[in-house]
Amino acid sequence: MSDVARRHTALLVGIAATVAFVALRGIVAVGGHEPLGIDVWWNDLMRATTGDVGIIVAWVPAVVGGTIGMIVVGVLLIACLLWRGRRADAATLAIAMVVVVAVGATMAAVIGRTRPADSLAESVATSFPSGHTAVATTVVVVLGIVLRRWYVWAVGVVWVVTMMWSRTFLHAHWLSDVVAGLLEGIAVATVVWVCVEAVRDRRAIRAVGTPSPEHSNESVSSS
Repeated sequence: MSDVARRHTALLVGIAATVAFVALRGIVAVGGHEPLGIDVWWNDLMRATTGDVGIIVAWVPAVVGGTIGMIVVGVLLIACLLWRGRRADAATLAIAMVVVVAVGATMAAVIGRTRPADSLAESVATSFPSGHTAVATTVVVVLGIVLRRWYVWAVGVVWVVTMMWSRTFLHAHWLSDVVAGLLEGIAVATVVWVCVEAVRDRRAIRAVGTPSPEHSNESVSSS
């Protein structure tokens, strides 16, 4: 697939994710921010399967995907990209992570959806969308796009699904919250990548169109 086709595809996916997010947000708003029927069903299912081993396993992605954990992971990933000379990709990841946190945290605070009453993690009314899921998805999508390796996508999908399960298994979020986080992460990652690539194109065009100092000097001498 050509670079132009990849950008068009990424943009279409980002737009589709945004539309789906807005639609889900509308459904939740119409319901008075109360849990949807599928939310209650899934939360009951998670409660029925709750066990000590499951809770321990669920806390791993919860901690890694928390504020401190994602700062550490983000810094390491950005440093690796810079070390490999991929400055634009490092910038894409950094910008996307900042944007997804800023957007998600603001929306969660404004919407103020209450978490499940039996939450084993956070209890503040900032349930929609799931920040853990949004950040995890953003990182995975950005790395998948810039590295273009099937195993990055494979590991990434497993990680995101595990994160979504973890947040609902700990009753920290409703199912619709983690789905919203997934959509937010996809939208932010794809749109930020397309924007950064557009900036790179403009800089490349300007660089080609700007005469070198030697060329400028030759022009002055000849005149």
